[in-house]
Amino acid sequence: MPAALEFADVPTQIGTFRIAYQGSTVCVVDLLEHGRKQTGTPLGAVRRKPPFPSESPPRQLQEYFRGDRTAFDLDVNPDTASEFDRAIWKILRAVPAGKTISYSELGRRSGHPASARAVGGAMARNPIPIVIPCHRVIGTEGSITGFGLGLWRKRWLLDLEGAWPIRSRSAEGPRHKGQRTLDGSSHEERKGPRSK
Repeated sequence: MPAALEFADVPTQIGTFRIAYQGSTVCVVDLLEHGRKQTGTPLGAVRRKPPFPSESPPRQLQEYFRGDRTAFDLDVNPDTASEFDRAIWKILRAVPAGKTISYSELGRRSGHPASARAVGGAMARNPIPIVIPCHRVIGTEGSITGFGLGLWRKRWLLDLEGAWPIRSRSAEGPRHKGQRTLDGSSHEERKGPRSK
């Protein structure tokens, strides 16, 4: 007998997420915030209340936000997605916590090297954020761009995973000129005075 289609609400530091799943396969993750676009809970899904079973999707989401989990042991099955979107999301799921990838690099790895905008569209259509980690996708120069849940949440998630602040031309990753680090210094301040 197949597992029941269930959904659960998981409160986190950045808002309450509703996760819909069947067994270990996730089909929706929505941020429950007034005015925020929702994918919606699938018809027929039954509400699951805490405590959540070990290794269940809502338990894994709780563990992620507590900092006890860096990778999800879950399958994904978004009900509406093109082949392109699914291919991009599959590659993105291989990017580990603590790492980032640019839109253009994600397009290149998918076999579509000139598709940075299309990759951005796939990120915008992602119905399973966090599990399909679109927050790990950044601009070519390391800029924090486009995230349907809000840029402040994207920064928060990257910080949780140890990928923020982002730095370029260093072992820590990309950095753009205007970016400030957690110590409050800017790129220009760290470079020091220019020699004449």
